[in-house]
Amino acid sequence: MKRILLGAFFIVLPGCSSYLTEKANVTAPNCLGHIDLPQALVAQFEPIANEALLSQALGKPQQGKLCQGRVYQSKKNAHVTIYRAWNSTNPSSKFGQWWSFFMPSGPISQYREDYEICYQWSPLDKMVKCTLKPNTMVVVGNGQSAQCSKYLSYAASAKVQVYIASASSAIEHCTEYDGVMSWK
Repeated sequence: MKRILLGAFFIVLPGCSSYLTEKANVTAPNCLGHIDLPQALVAQFEPIANEALLSQALGKPQQGKLCQGRVYQSKKNAHVTIYRAWNSTNPSSKFGQWWSFFMPSGPISQYREDYEICYQWSPLDKMVKCTLKPNTMVVVGNGQSAQCSKYLSYAASAKVQVYIASASSAIEHCTEYDGVMSWK
């Protein structure tokens, strides 16, 4: 009986949605940055509780993935553009799990460091720009550190990343681009 009453208390309690929302994010003291959406995208998403999805996106130190994150769901009328740099020698990597709200730019080496992308994982020679489908759950957070080899590692980053568990079914209207060498 006590369990039923306690459960009813949480259902009627004002602010219960924020109680559930808090379960949908993780912040850690060794992580950089924040787990908030870019200001221009706040109206396109709502935070939700999904601990299973969040745990898929979080990684241990030196193993990549996210250092910290929050689960969001795109709203019914959302039109969010996302980007992914990928490996043309592995066509199945085109719609992988790791995306960005911002188009890749600048030196590839800096992009690798900002997003903790080891050279063994991808040469980053292709890019795809897509629209995230409405009602899609994503995890937004900052990159965890990654150990690429005994000679190369990346520290945790403050750059915002987007984790999508099944991107091929969560995106539409994609345009593909080729990487081109450009020397300065």
